[in-house]
Amino acid sequence: MPTRARDRLLQAAEELFYEEGINGVGLERLLAHSGVGRASLYRHFDGKDDLVAAVLQRRDEHWRKWLQDRVEAHGGAPLAVFDVLAEGAQDSAFRGCAFMNAMAERAKEPGDTVHRLAVEHKRKVTDYVCGLIEDAGHAGAPELAEQFTLLMDGAVVTAMRECSVEPFRRARQMAERLLS
Repeated sequence: MPTRARDRLLQAAEELFYEEGINGVGLERLLAHSGVGRASLYRHFDGKDDLVAAVLQRRDEHWRKWLQDRVEAHGGAPLAVFDVLAEGAQDSAFRGCAFMNAMAERAKEPGDTVHRLAVEHKRKVTDYVCGLIEDAGHAGAPELAEQFTLLMDGAVVTAMRECSVEPFRRARQMAERLLS
């Protein structure tokens, strides 16, 4: 049963932190939403900061798996990352990148836990994109992957500002020029 409580806490925290922001969600709200008692929270996590770190680690694994599965469903080409991100942004629950959001709210300085986890996430995404570019036979994959990631992040922020998926299409066009 303890594992179920931990999973419920993580699920509730991931949903609420993404929807309302980490700082906007107090422990009482989290406990009520998860249906888990305070003692269980502290049995599994040292406090909110520990829970935030666990949520980001879980989000990283789930999000990268989602990206990989959806890119494969789109044929596995490097440019598919932009199509997949556009799909994700069409969801009414889209609130941008959970890692950029967490850094904006919680990262006190480079090297703190939230910053470190966000940097690790972006590195793993860049490595994945690099593999896609290499598999497609393009030279200079590491540099291209860095450029793709920059375009991806920029498209996410612009999509939030414009309330549109069009930025992903524009970023895809730019990435296509990088590959040619």
